[in-house]
Amino acid sequence: MADKICVLAYSGGLDTSCCLKLLEEKYGYKVVTLCVDVGQPEEEIVESEEKAKRYGVYKHYTIDAKEEFVKEYIFRAIKANAMYEGYPLSTALARPLIALKLVQLAEELGAEAVAHGCTGKGNDQFRFESIVRAMAPHLRIIAPIRDLNLTRKEEIEYAKKHGIDIPSESKKYSIDENLWGRSIEGGPLEDPSFEPPEEIFTWTRNPKECTEEEYIEIEFEKGVPVGINGKKMDPVDLVRECNRIGGRNGIGRIDIMEDRILGLKSRENYECPGAVMLITAHKALEQLVLSREELKFKDIVDATYGDLIYRGLWHEPLREALDAFIEKTQERVCGKVTLKLYGGSIRVIGRESPYALYNKDLVSFEEKDMDQREIVGMVKYYGLQAILYHSVKRRFQ
Repeated sequence: MADKICVLAYSGGLDTSCCLKLLEEKYGYKVVTLCVDVGQPEEEIVESEEKAKRYGVYKHYTIDAKEEFVKEYIFRAIKANAMYEGYPLSTALARPLIALKLVQLAEELGAEAVAHGCTGKGNDQFRFESIVRAMAPHLRIIAPIRDLNLTRKEEIEYAKKHGIDIPSESKKYSIDENLWGRSIEGGPLEDPSFEPPEEIFTWTRNPKECTEEEYIEIEFEKGVPVGINGKKMDPVDLVRECNRIGGRNGIGRIDIMEDRILGLKSRENYECPGAVMLITAHKALEQLVLSREELKFKDIVDATYGDLIYRGLWHEPLREALDAFIEKTQERVCGKVTLKLYGGSIRVIGRESPYALYNKDLVSFEEKDMDQREIVGMVKYYGLQAILYHSVKRRFQ
């Protein structure tokens, strides 16, 4: 029993720290902890390493996956304008990457099992386990908090008994953070009528304090953001800079009642300044270069794409098929978009592209490039079936 290895997705928080000891005590595993860096605060990365050593794990690994997260996940989400019920996906988008790294490490170490700290009420259990079962069906999956049906009170009692740090009362909220966004839930926020206090926000400035306008120009190549205000940037740096610019202008605060995979409704608050800016700019550029029929169909594709991400179905073949369609449309999504930021609001005020379908000479009231008289026949028969319907209707009135 002592030689069996289980790889645990480890954050250093109460849930996963209790899991660490439970896997040793209740399941008889040597525990390897894994922290995947997708842009969470540096202190959290360090804390997970220190706690893993202090709690006596067999081995601890930290994997820097920030660049992969941006290039293979965030950029795909931008090209798909991926949203769920009105907010850009951040936590959901990072989970398949973390799960894949968990599987890869387990395979390298010859582990028998993988584990996570999810409860039975949330979304992440679906997101982690669907990937593991698809990529490594031979691995045992253990979720100690869920499988032992532990309450928060029981976890705290277990933590006290095993010398595990317990969050202070000042830590009222459950927070998840990565490069693409920050989610805040729990505590007093569970009351839908409770106004979120300023203390929950760390990325975004209070909009009422943002009294000066700021303009930002974002450049895209094939649907991917590549530069800000004329300066080409590394992918990770670009996302971080958008978060900083949007944050100081109060952009990206979202408060919604979210429908979880299970059907439970939960009150969620998000800070995603960079995501809101980039998706807003990207959609504006698509409106300039894509045809009406492309845009209509892509709206359906985008909504489906966001839903698949949220429900933990990144590995679903439909997502790969949608990527193929999206990539084709993005061949012409090249150009620049100018945004005006002010007081927590965002407006698109300019866009340009060598592939623009907009033709000033054709649309202008001052030009004669298009002979208006040639349209008469088209207008005469426009809406023909509706015209016939009302003709028939009048006969029976």
